[in-house]
Amino acid sequence: MVTTQSYTQRAEIHPSPVAQRLLRLMDSKKTNLCASVDVRTTSELLSLIDKLGPYICLVKTHIDIVDDFSYEGTIVPLLELSKKHNFMVFEDRKFADIGNTVRSQYVGGAYKIAQWSDITNAHGVTGAGVVQGLKQGAQETTQEPRGLLMLAELSSKGSLAFGEYTDKTVEIAKTDKEFVIGFIAQRDMGGREEGFDWLIMTPGVGLDDKGDGLGQQYRTVDEVVSTGTDIIIVGRGLFGKGRDPDVEGKRYRDAGWAAYQKRCGN
Repeated sequence: MVTTQSYTQRAEIHPSPVAQRLLRLMDSKKTNLCASVDVRTTSELLSLIDKLGPYICLVKTHIDIVDDFSYEGTIVPLLELSKKHNFMVFEDRKFADIGNTVRSQYVGGAYKIAQWSDITNAHGVTGAGVVQGLKQGAQETTQEPRGLLMLAELSSKGSLAFGEYTDKTVEIAKTDKEFVIGFIAQRDMGGREEGFDWLIMTPGVGLDDKGDGLGQQYRTVDEVVSTGTDIIIVGRGLFGKGRDPDVEGKRYRDAGWAAYQKRCGN
């Protein structure tokens, strides 16, 4: 059954410091919008995030598509924007390897994700070792709390993430109540009867479009929030096709918040 508790009520008893912080931020800023900013240059990335910052609780990056990436030039100003506008950072890395390998990918390489990203995510395909490896990497790297989302369901047409795969991924999430904060999914994943309060973040949310011709399928804000989504993830709907990020950011923020209040009975 979808929870009708407020974000703040859930924050009071949540076992994850990352989830607590995010839930409180969402309530204080009155937004459950995550901006997915997939662009190829640092300047465009930072410019869009600066415009969208007032309307979002979270920014989602694919940092490996930034052609001119550097830690000092890309990440340092990104973190400055996160402080300026009060949002958190989610690197959409989709880790999918054995524990030792994902630990190295998370901690090292060019991107050093564990140093700067509050949240990342992983597939369940390799088993629970992916959770253990990433958690170990976070603990080795920083004193700041980090959180992990498991990919339970995807929004793309023909996705194999359903049925038994989704069920097994939920079981993997149960192996760590503090580090695993929730799921990328299309609906509520349950678990409350066992003491879990997973955050559900849902991509493929649109107020206008139904798809993109490359397999992406869009659902409405009201539809996803009513079935358990806590955070709506929106990308091209905010800045694609000549759209104004200021106008669309406010529009999606308001739509997401209204749907959340409706779910809570307000």
